[in-house]
Amino acid sequence: MNSNIFDKIGLTNIDPAIFIIVLLVLAIMSIAYSIVLTSKLKKIDKRYNEFMLGKDGKSLEEEFTKKFKEVDELNKENKIKTAAINKINENLNIAVQKCGIVKYDAFHEMGGKLSFALVLLDKENNGFVVNAMHSREGCYTYIKEIINGESFIALGKEEKLALDKAMGNNGL
Repeated sequence: MNSNIFDKIGLTNIDPAIFIIVLLVLAIMSIAYSIVLTSKLKKIDKRYNEFMLGKDGKSLEEEFTKKFKEVDELNKENKIKTAAINKINENLNIAVQKCGIVKYDAFHEMGGKLSFALVLLDKENNGFVVNAMHSREGCYTYIKEIINGESFIALGKEEKLALDKAMGNNGL
C-alpha cells in the first residue's frame, strides 16, 4: 500500500499499519499520563480545600503572623543556646580531660600498693601530678605542675608512667 503523504516526507518503505500502531501506542501513553496528572491534581486540590476550609483572608493572616512570631522566638532561643554551647566549649578547653594513675609500693617494707601517682591534664596537656607516698609513719603528698606535657621538676618512675597514661588518653 502506497501513500502519497509518506512519499512526500521520504518514508516510502514504512507500512501505514505500523505508523498507525505507533500513533496508537503514543495516544495510550498520553492518556495514561493525563490520568496520573489528574489524580495528582485532585490530591493537591483536596489538600488545598482542607487547608482553606472555614478560613478567610483575615484568619489566614493571623495564622501566618502567629507562625512568624513562633519562628522569631525559636531564633532567639537558638542564639541563646548557641552562646551557651560556645561557653561550654570554652570551659571544656581548660577542664580536666585526661587522667592517668599508677598505684605502687613506695617503701618495699609496706605491702598493698597504697601509694599512687595521679596525673590530671586539660586538652593542651596542662595540669598536675599528685604523688601520695604511704609509709608506716604517715602519708606524704607532693604535687608537680605539668605544662604542655612536661614538668620542670624531675618526675619519678611512677609519675612518668602516670603522665604517659594520661597523654595516651588511657584515663577519662
